[in-house]
Amino acid sequence: MSAADKLLEVRNLKAHFPTSRGKVNAINHVSFSINKGEIVALVGESGSGKSVTALSIMGLNAPTIKYEKESVISFKGSNLLEMKKKQMKKIRGNEISMIFQDPLSSLNPLHPIGRQIAEPIQLHQGISYKEAQHTVIQLLNKVGIPDPESRLHDYPHQLSGGMRQRIMIAMALACNPSLLIADEPTTALDVTIQAQILNVMRGLQKETGVSILLITHDLGVVAETADRVLVMYCGEIVEEGDVYSIFQNPQHPYTKGLLASVPKLRGDSEKRLNAIPGAVPNPLELPKGCNFYERCSFATAECRVHSPSLTEGIDNHKVACFNPLKEQSEEVSHYA
Repeated sequence: MSAADKLLEVRNLKAHFPTSRGKVNAINHVSFSINKGEIVALVGESGSGKSVTALSIMGLNAPTIKYEKESVISFKGSNLLEMKKKQMKKIRGNEISMIFQDPLSSLNPLHPIGRQIAEPIQLHQGISYKEAQHTVIQLLNKVGIPDPESRLHDYPHQLSGGMRQRIMIAMALACNPSLLIADEPTTALDVTIQAQILNVMRGLQKETGVSILLITHDLGVVAETADRVLVMYCGEIVEEGDVYSIFQNPQHPYTKGLLASVPKLRGDSEKRLNAIPGAVPNPLELPKGCNFYERCSFATAECRVHSPSLTEGIDNHKVACFNPLKEQSEEVSHYA
């Protein structure tokens, strides 16, 4: 795609938290883009920097976080990191919206859901609640809430987990944003409700053309939903590619380890799951070379000393590895 198709471009995003023990590097030289109408999945273990990246785009990270000067988050040609709070307030919830992973704690227990969905519409369009009601009812219909007129007056505690997540989606889409960030949108839901929520999101994406950054650790969700995948480890993007090439031919040992650790639908049910050996390094004591060195069975002396950069290979597949895997992965064939 051309530069005109790029909705969001993150370049050299580097951020750290200052602590009494030193700097904690949250994200390190992260670069990626999201095109118009595209669903991009950002995957990785807990603590890999996924949510910090998302909150950086939204301008919602704690004030203590520090960004390096070369960091750029370009949205429609403007650097979000250079915007003043008043400017960012006009974009947040209007042009860029976010679905948080825990709808119960994200929704206000003291206000009915109709009022909460209407709030961003009133704020950004300058209209009254009565004028916004029609749009709210339409949104509730779109996300599959039955009898939306009567549900306007319900409080969050009166709704199931799946319905609360639908309300969060309705709130996020209230102002027809160009970019929707979904942070673990199905984590607390059972499998059936997860499928329903994903269907709602896919349907709305096709209908509205909204771009989606989907943050998840659930590779099944990624396989079903995403166009392109970013794999994150220790605050860095270690692999990037379209969803088919990532699942059928992962080139980074970490990506292959993640895919191999997923329970298979067929095969020996008594066989132990594969696990990536070792543990994620302490962010205060990151190794000099590749962050995955201690856990990697393909590591060499070069990996201990130098950190690989994200390099583009065949079919726009990028990998940050000195010894990328070449063979097709048999472990993930159950996704095909």
